[in-house]
Amino acid sequence: MRICSLLPSATEIVAELGLVESLVGISEECDWPPEVRGLPVVTASRVETTRLTSLEIDRAVREAVGDGRPLYAIDRALLETLQPDLILTQNLCAVCAVSADNVSELWATDAEVVALDAHALAEIEERILLLADLLGVSARGRTVVAEMEAKIAAVRARVAVAPTRSVFVAEWLEPPYAAGHWIPEMVEIAGGRDVLGHAGGPSYPTSWEAVREAQPELVVVAPCGFDHTRAARETTLPPLACRAVAVDSNAYYARPAPRLADGIAQLAFLIHPDLVDDPGLPYLELATPTPPGAAILGDVAR
Repeated sequence: MRICSLLPSATEIVAELGLVESLVGISEECDWPPEVRGLPVVTASRVETTRLTSLEIDRAVREAVGDGRPLYAIDRALLETLQPDLILTQNLCAVCAVSADNVSELWATDAEVVALDAHALAEIEERILLLADLLGVSARGRTVVAEMEAKIAAVRARVAVAPTRSVFVAEWLEPPYAAGHWIPEMVEIAGGRDVLGHAGGPSYPTSWEAVREAQPELVVVAPCGFDHTRAARETTLPPLACRAVAVDSNAYYARPAPRLADGIAQLAFLIHPDLVDDPGLPYLELATPTPPGAAILGDVAR
């Protein structure tokens, strides 16, 4: 089967299912596993995110959505040339990838179009199994899900008797966005409580003043589409009476794919460094002015 993935998480899942060689086209954002990076790029964002600040990206996206303009361009000629049997995309977020609702664009081929939408960890596992069944590798799909569940269960066991600690996860920087969908669930599994996020619901804009009033013990900066280096470079935090770190959201938090289990392990380490070993994922400590004598969760530097 010839597969065209317009969604980075779908690309990762296809690879985890052992079918990376079936991929014939990808989106501009598809960068994992590394061997997919040389594949033909079928879609690209109309917003130049690499050169804009988070505030400028937010404004550009809002303007485009407000005007009814699509955020992604599809290379229809290339899509026709590739002749995929299956196109993978989503309807969850118009900002994240091409929507399956753009049928006028996707009619360039006779391929089947499948949207892999998920709002929670259980739904992500269901989508993995669904795709595995569709691609004829059901057993491999069950193995991938079992490996995810084993990692998550190990984290739950490590923090089972630990006190729940308050956390704020920033899914965007300017304005700061409170986390939604599966991220508050990840925090809960890791022994925390997201002070502003809503599990299963969309992320939403808030303010750093609201974050400060919520009094988190840890701030995790995880802007969608950013790695830890860019997140740290573009973050300027106000005075907060807590520790703050930047993580690789692009790899381990924002994408509904198997590596979320690794992100949960990192969250558990960041929330309960006295109980959970460092899984070795990248993160950076962030400078934030703190009131004199404030107690900082996990007051260690890396």
